[in-house]
Amino acid sequence: MSSRSAGRPRTSSRALIEDAAAELFLENTYGATTIDQIAQRAGVSRNTFFNYFGAKSDLLWVELDAAIDRLEVELRAVAPDAAALPALRATILAAVADIGVERVPLALTQEDVMGTREETRSSGLTRYARRADVIASFLGRQQGLPDDDLAVLAKAHAVSGAISAAWTVWARAGVRRHPLSEYVAQALDAV
Repeated sequence: MSSRSAGRPRTSSRALIEDAAAELFLENTYGATTIDQIAQRAGVSRNTFFNYFGAKSDLLWVELDAAIDRLEVELRAVAPDAAALPALRATILAAVADIGVERVPLALTQEDVMGTREETRSSGLTRYARRADVIASFLGRQQGLPDDDLAVLAKAHAVSGAISAAWTVWARAGVRRHPLSEYVAQALDAV
């Protein structure tokens, strides 16, 4: 008897949902596409959709959300006596290192066709804030300060803003695009 569960493998269902959403956003625009349509196109139930994504807007940020998750895990593993800012820089660059030039979210490069401009700005703020919280938690821990200390928050938001700027320039670079880590390194150097 097989120990494998019935149905599609989890990664298969997630990828199918992502692909179906991208197709529908290109065909109908983001605003005119429903979660039910995405689930139907992917061949999964509405409940399966919500097993992977909390909201339709989460489909716009798959790569970035994964990078923030990696960043959070890696920052927790940094030694308590490590110098905060150099460790932060190295960890951020490691978290984005595997995001190659071919992995730019369509919602950013095709925002006019998909009609995602307003949604990427709105839901992008949530990611900016989450990333800033992760960074503030790390900096506070490394420096023995509360997460909401003014200096900690200022540094965390400056770094999170630099990452957002790098992400934006990277997405808009088109065929001249380099790996994301190069843009992030330049933006971090600027702050």
